[in-house]
Amino acid sequence: MDAQPDIIVAGGTAPPPGVVTAYRHAWKQLWKYFIELLLVSVVALLVSLPSIGLSFDEFGEFIGERFSLDLIVLRLQGPWGYAIFALAYVLLIEWPIEYGAAFTFLLGARGEPFEVKRMFEVFKNWGNAVLANILQVVIVGMGLVFLIVPGIIFGCRLAFVPYLIVDRRMDAVGAIKESWQLTRGHTWKVFAVGCVALFVALLGLLLLGVGIFVSIMWIRLASATLYWSVAMSIKSKEPSPERA
Repeated sequence: MDAQPDIIVAGGTAPPPGVVTAYRHAWKQLWKYFIELLLVSVVALLVSLPSIGLSFDEFGEFIGERFSLDLIVLRLQGPWGYAIFALAYVLLIEWPIEYGAAFTFLLGARGEPFEVKRMFEVFKNWGNAVLANILQVVIVGMGLVFLIVPGIIFGCRLAFVPYLIVDRRMDAVGAIKESWQLTRGHTWKVFAVGCVALFVALLGLLLLGVGIFVSIMWIRLASATLYWSVAMSIKSKEPSPERA
C-alpha cells in the first residue's frame, strides 16, 4: 500500500496512507519546522502544567487540601473546589490548546509555513472544540467499559476530530461523523501509528530523556500526516466538477 503514487495537492505532496510513509514523511518535515514545532510543544506543555504538574507542592503534599479560589458568584475551596477548577481548566483551556497544537503539526506535515500563534486558532471554533472533546471522552469511555477493545476502536475512529475542528472548523457532531467516515478502512493504520509511537517514545526516553521531545514531535507529525494522506486520498477519488 505504501507503493501507491503520491497525491499532489496545493499545500504539497501528500504521501499515500500508510504507517511507514506517515513516519517517513513526518521525519523529513520535523527537521524542516523543528524550531516552530518545538515552541508549539513547549507552549502546550506549559499550558498543561496546572493539571499535571502543580497538583502537589515541593513537599509532595496535595495542594487541594488548602486550595481556595474566590470567583464573582461562588467560592471554590478544598479538594472538591480544586477538582472542579482542574476539570474546568482541562475542558475549557488545556484540551482545546491540544487541538490547536495538533493543527500546527498538520500545517507542518503539509509543508505550509506557519507561526506558533496559529495554534490559538482553535479559539475561533472554541465551543465546538470543547464539545467535541467531551463527546470523544464519553464515546471512548463507553467503549472501554465494554471489554476495552471497543474503546480502542472508537478512539481510532475519532482520531481525526482535532484536525477537522480546527482546520475545517466543523461543528462537534459533524467532526465526529466525518472522522468516523474518514477512518473507515484505515482504522488499523491509526492503531498501528499509535503502536509504533510507543516504541518511538521509549527510544526517546532512552536517549538521555531529552529525546522524548523529539519523539513526541515526530509522533504528532506522523499522526497529522496520516490524517492528511487519508483525507487527500479520499478527495482524489471524488469526481471532478467537469465530470459531474
